[in-house]
Amino acid sequence: MSNKFNKEMIEHAIREILIGIGENPDREGLKETPQRVAKMYEEIFEGIQYTNEEIANMFKKTFTHKEKDIVIEKDIPAFSYCEHHIALMYNMNITVAYIPDGKVIGLSKISRIVDMVTKRLQLQERIGTDIAEVMKMACDTKDVAVIIEGEHACMTTRGIKKPNVKTRTLTLRGKFKDDENIKNELFNMLK
Repeated sequence: MSNKFNKEMIEHAIREILIGIGENPDREGLKETPQRVAKMYEEIFEGIQYTNEEIANMFKKTFTHKEKDIVIEKDIPAFSYCEHHIALMYNMNITVAYIPDGKVIGLSKISRIVDMVTKRLQLQERIGTDIAEVMKMACDTKDVAVIIEGEHACMTTRGIKKPNVKTRTLTLRGKFKDDENIKNELFNMLK
C-alpha cells in the first residue's frame, strides 16, 4: 500500500498543535510529547499501512475442515479511532462468525484481523465491513457475520455528552444474510 508512516511529520504537527492550544512545547512535561505521540500513532494506526487483501494474506493460515458448522469468536475487545474527530471509540466488543468452506482459520488469527482492521481511522460501520471482507479472503468463504457494540468518545465525552450510549452494528454476508435458518441459529448462539 502507498501509505507510509512519517514520524517526523507527526512530531512537527504535534508540536504545532501544542502551540495552537496555547501550550509551551519546550516546557519540561511536554518536551518529548511529540516523539511519544508519534510512537503511539505508529502503533495504534498500524492497520493504515495495509489493504484488506494484505491483512488477509498475513493471517491466511488455514487448516482443512470438511464440516460446515458455524464458528464464532465472541466479545473480542477492540479500540479504534473515529475518523471524524480522531477520537477514541472505546469499549468495543466485536463478535466474528463464519461458516467454513473446506478450511478453518486459527482462532488467534480472527482476533489479529480485528486488531489490524481497527488500527485505522475508522467508522464503526466500516470496521464490520472490513473485517467481513478480510475474513472472506482469509478463510475462502462467503459466509461471515460481524457484530459490534461500541462506545464512542465523540458521543460520550464531547458534543452531545451522552455517557453509556452504545452503538451496535451488524454486518452479514452470504448465508448469514440470505438464509433465515442460519441467521436464527447465529442469533440463538449469541444469546
